[in-house]
Amino acid sequence: MALSEAKKLGATYADIRLITTEHERVVIRNGNIGSLDSSVSRGFGVRVICDGAWGFAASPQMEEAEVRRVTALAVEIARASSRAKEKDVVLAPEPPAQEIWMTPFVEDPFKVPMGEKLDLCYAVDEVLRKSPKIQVAESSMLFEREHCILATSEGTFADQVLLHSGAGYAATAVEGSEVQVRSYPNSFGGQYMALGYELVRSLHLLREAERVREEAVALLAAKPCPKRKTTLILDGSQVALQIHESVGHATELDRVLGMEANFAGTSFVTLEKEGKFRYGSDRVNLYCDSTIPGGLATFGFDDDGVRAQRWDIVKNGMFVGYQTSREIAGRLGRPRSTGNSRAEGWSHIPIIRNGNLSLEPGDADFNKMIAEVDDGVYMETNKSWSIDQQRLNFQFTCELGREIRGGKLQDLVKNPTYQSITPDFWGACDAIAGPAWWTLWGVINCGKGQPGQIAAMSHGASPARFRDIQVGVPD
Repeated sequence: MALSEAKKLGATYADIRLITTEHERVVIRNGNIGSLDSSVSRGFGVRVICDGAWGFAASPQMEEAEVRRVTALAVEIARASSRAKEKDVVLAPEPPAQEIWMTPFVEDPFKVPMGEKLDLCYAVDEVLRKSPKIQVAESSMLFEREHCILATSEGTFADQVLLHSGAGYAATAVEGSEVQVRSYPNSFGGQYMALGYELVRSLHLLREAERVREEAVALLAAKPCPKRKTTLILDGSQVALQIHESVGHATELDRVLGMEANFAGTSFVTLEKEGKFRYGSDRVNLYCDSTIPGGLATFGFDDDGVRAQRWDIVKNGMFVGYQTSREIAGRLGRPRSTGNSRAEGWSHIPIIRNGNLSLEPGDADFNKMIAEVDDGVYMETNKSWSIDQQRLNFQFTCELGREIRGGKLQDLVKNPTYQSITPDFWGACDAIAGPAWWTLWGVINCGKGQPGQIAAMSHGASPARFRDIQVGVPD
């Protein structure tokens, strides 16, 4: 109905996404329920090209009269937008497809009894708070299932069900004015993947709680990270965030072209650099893969109807490719989009989003990576980050650090911080741990766009070593 109405009103292209999203979140904080949320959202969004410009409108009311009204509004918005266009929207070609796709999973998290989920969170909470120095303990689980039907005027009909699960916890230790946090399995809520409840069972949340508590307490008395240039080894979760901030956003082609400039900046990875710019050392290979099992940006088709695929971003240290949508690929005359067009639910227009961008594992043994360092610092689990508007100059702080002396991990250091410039940093990479240490880490809180949208994606990484990096807070 929407596609027919859009064509009747003069649209040269139209699509409609009908989306139902189930959401469940459980939070236990200091022995009490901090949040217990279960919700369902339903709606549709219509996107059209008319007079060479985009128009978009959406509604939660799935009724015939409302579909016609929303479609007409999308066309009206496109006509108004066309008065300010620089050039017509041209979509890169993509063959139409009719397909059903679902996230593979073993155990439906929405069918696991709430009592079982609460019992596990309470048990973790009890272990975390066994030390009086732990002032805040928070454990959580998050589950989301999105059923999206995409239909386009070009003949695509994609029916997809995407399932995401996650869990984790954090312990905050306090002594006087000193505050330290330790998280598991990662900060910002834990680990998230496109799996069912089997992910939660695999994380061994209760088994690790005592260690996490003791590390949080030990950090209170640890010395600050010494300031110097030295060898830096990062755990996989921190490498994953480094990828996200200094490679992911930098290679979104809409950002490169200035479409994010007013809100979040541009990118140093300008068009003339493609195929010619050294992003890192020969060991650095970064690729996107929207087919990889467990990835939060794994799907059958993106919101442009582009089939999932894998492609290179950095090959043997050289920058070779961007992340694109059909619109941006079409603007530059590229033969096909990479399939990075996604929206937050039914009420937002699709934009270019980070995909599952990963660092290929190397051939190093993690223990040997440490043994080969006479003087250095090992850091794990992100605490905070800052990066400039071109994704070039950055500073990251981790939750825990350890000094490396004589090839061995030694004393704890707190608030370990490192700074660098993106190509210098990746150029300093001289070792990456092998597949046995590689993990696909989930990011669920990536913000972008105006109005703002949140999207999820994953970054696979092993621990990696970087030479001659500034650590410690500079003067």
